[in-house]
Amino acid sequence: MLHTFYKYQGTGNDFIMIDNRDNAFPKNNTKLVAKLCDRRFGIGADGLILLENGTGGDFSMVYYNSDGNQSTMCGNGGRCIVAFAKQLELIDAQTEFMAVDGMHVARINDDGTVSLQMKDVHNVTVYQNYVFLDTGSPHHVELVDNLDEFDVKRVGSQIRYSGMYGDAGSNVNFVSAVGTDKFSVRTYERGVEDETLSCGTGVTAVAIAMKVLGKTDSEMVKLQTPGGELEVSFLQDGQQFKEIYLTGPAAFVFKGEIKW
Repeated sequence: MLHTFYKYQGTGNDFIMIDNRDNAFPKNNTKLVAKLCDRRFGIGADGLILLENGTGGDFSMVYYNSDGNQSTMCGNGGRCIVAFAKQLELIDAQTEFMAVDGMHVARINDDGTVSLQMKDVHNVTVYQNYVFLDTGSPHHVELVDNLDEFDVKRVGSQIRYSGMYGDAGSNVNFVSAVGTDKFSVRTYERGVEDETLSCGTGVTAVAIAMKVLGKTDSEMVKLQTPGGELEVSFLQDGQQFKEIYLTGPAAFVFKGEIKW
């Protein structure tokens, strides 16, 4: 039997989208998810997202990494599912939806970008050479020189599997300053186990980490990723951050059918 899927990308972070309001997708079949995300034997994507009936919002988001396992919040995926819900005519320009880390509000802007409110951040831990915080997913943030030539996969993997973040590991972001309110970011994502072109929760973590470290005075930070530019805005209240919004493009790529 053929099943319909949609492909979306947000600054190069790409996702398979499936309308699962009929609960037809075999959600516990991790091998199927991994196969669909495989770039040689499947559709190819950094992750797979199910849009399901809402539990207090317009819809629910279920996110899988490309290794087939359900995972924590995905910021770019959250923006893309908002655009997908619009394509399905479930929403107009404003929405509220449930994800693994709770309820999110979002809006589709006049220029087509999507602004997604992220969870509040209550704890930012500063170490000698890096910062750790959770923006819906755990993130290690580290300033480096020569970011363009940096071996993100090798060093990111070493940190992810070092044991410093337990068995679950962490996503790892490497950062260089471009200006007083702009930073370049490259991210190693757990679950993908490689560098991705962009990571929404990652750039959110970087923006907040740079504010905590005093690398920027701005509460609106631009983040340049290999896949394009994103913007993170927030309000700082002492050591806590709220009203955090991740803004950037969320583009429909194609629609297709596949047998499983």
